[in-house]
Amino acid sequence: MLKAELRKKYMQKRKALSSDEAFLLSEKIFENFIAYFNPTALEKIHVFIPILAKNEIDTQIFIQYFLKHNIRVFVPKIVADQLISIEIFEDSQFETSSWGISEPVSNEDSGEHYFHYVITPLLYCDKKGNRVGYGKGFYDGLFQSVSSETKKIGVNYFDPDESIDDVWENDIPLDYLVTPTEVLSFLMGLE
Repeated sequence: MLKAELRKKYMQKRKALSSDEAFLLSEKIFENFIAYFNPTALEKIHVFIPILAKNEIDTQIFIQYFLKHNIRVFVPKIVADQLISIEIFEDSQFETSSWGISEPVSNEDSGEHYFHYVITPLLYCDKKGNRVGYGKGFYDGLFQSVSSETKKIGVNYFDPDESIDDVWENDIPLDYLVTPTEVLSFLMGLE
């Protein structure tokens, strides 16, 4: 299927989930992430803040866990049409952007390019790690700027059942996908 068709289909499927279903599935995704990757103190994780109105994976569960376990947390913020990475702490202040996203008040880019993990929002991911997002390309830009050792991890409610027919040359695939039932690796024997 084409990205536009998949985007529409999976937005509808996600919208059909009740808030309780979305939260329970988010918890299972979180549990699978922790069990598989076992992040430790002082590791650096870039993680998106969910748009709950769009039924995104509730990564607040992840963020609370990371902060409690002394794992460094970086979140995205769009400033002048660029995605920057801001380190957050227990006492960081947030505001709601014009896109309806909770973002740090700070516009200070951390300048960090080495993350252990980048937890990536998406609408769909196929069996090769190709993803369909909202079509803005912010995460392709982030992936180009981070260390090659950074693990690019998608989180999704849905399994990768369909192929993406219009993958572009500049699309950067994920290394892993975490769903409520499993963790898939796309590294093909490189682990």
